[in-house]
Amino acid sequence: MRRPAAGRKDRDRFVSGKTKQNAVKAMVLTDTEGRVLFCSPVRPGSCADITQARQLGLVELLVDSPFLEILGDAGYQGMGARTGGRVLTPPHRKFKKNAPAWYEERHEQQSKAHSSRRIRVEHGIAHLKNWRVLARHLGRREHMSDIVQAVAALLSHQQTATLGHGLRA
Repeated sequence: MRRPAAGRKDRDRFVSGKTKQNAVKAMVLTDTEGRVLFCSPVRPGSCADITQARQLGLVELLVDSPFLEILGDAGYQGMGARTGGRVLTPPHRKFKKNAPAWYEERHEQQSKAHSSRRIRVEHGIAHLKNWRVLARHLGRREHMSDIVQAVAALLSHQQTATLGHGLRA
């Protein structure tokens, strides 16, 4: 992502707290097979994942949906309590230092189980990132939201067409 000009008042707004790079982020929902179902408009890289989910109304949607389950990453920790356990995240580490051996083993097992279930979601997100227009975007930030949603729509259509093609006799 191109960096705003020096001296611009919102220059730091797009800097990600995790990677310390100029970035934007979009929330992507996939099904259990990794097919893209929804891609939100982009937000500045400094916006937290859970904040973006709240602003999009994901919490209200999940409270009203009894059979929906979302496998989130660590950025969504705390949303499970507000949605009746419908958002599953990796286990939170309770011990910072000197954790008992039994706790370390249990935490590792829970983390591995969650990541094993979530791997298809990560593959779906990776398919988006493989598109050159997203991987090497040097254009204006104002157009990025439209580009991300267009690529998500194309990818979703491509995945659906591939699925339908395999079912024909």
